[in-house]
Amino acid sequence: MDDIVKQAMARWPNVPHCYGWLALDARGVWRMRDERAQALKLPGDKIAHATLLGFINRNYQQDQQGRWYFQNGPQRVYVNLDATPYIARTSPEHGFMLHTGAPLVSIEQAWLTRNGQLILQSGKMLAQVDDRDMATCLKQLRLDGHPPDDEQILVWLEQPDNQADAPAEALTMRLNAPYHQQIPVRHAELAELAQRFGFVSTPQSD
Repeated sequence: MDDIVKQAMARWPNVPHCYGWLALDARGVWRMRDERAQALKLPGDKIAHATLLGFINRNYQQDQQGRWYFQNGPQRVYVNLDATPYIARTSPEHGFMLHTGAPLVSIEQAWLTRNGQLILQSGKMLAQVDDRDMATCLKQLRLDGHPPDDEQILVWLEQPDNQADAPAEALTMRLNAPYHQQIPVRHAELAELAQRFGFVSTPQSD
């Protein structure tokens, strides 16, 4: 968190929180949602100002209830999430980069939904892969050690999957440099992962 933000919080500790005005879309784009956008359930305008984006990314965090927010000086601006709290993009140098500009330094496993969303897990953090990078990521999938076709993936998604009883066929993802590892891929829906990992997609006031 920026020092200037900490100073503002100390000086004005009781500023009301803000809800519904800021969103993070499934491609990692920050969007400002004015009253019209909120009323019509529109995504809102893309934020393009580099300095403002850096400020949001540096002061983006989670409260104890799993609601994500941007600490804007003394005020918390809560974030509507179209997907997961972080969005990941492929990077030739770092493997995957988060929408905040930080590299995703480790990946433990991945999740695949029936809607074709690929979600990476690093500890307690989840990052959905930008759909524009899915073609690259799908080439890294292996079903029982072999590259699967689309029909095989659809069949795999219909198989039961839970931590105690894995599917008959194991789906994995081969990660290239800098990870050089193979991780398990399981299937779950986004709402299930939100509950399991404790993040709120649409924060509401207390």
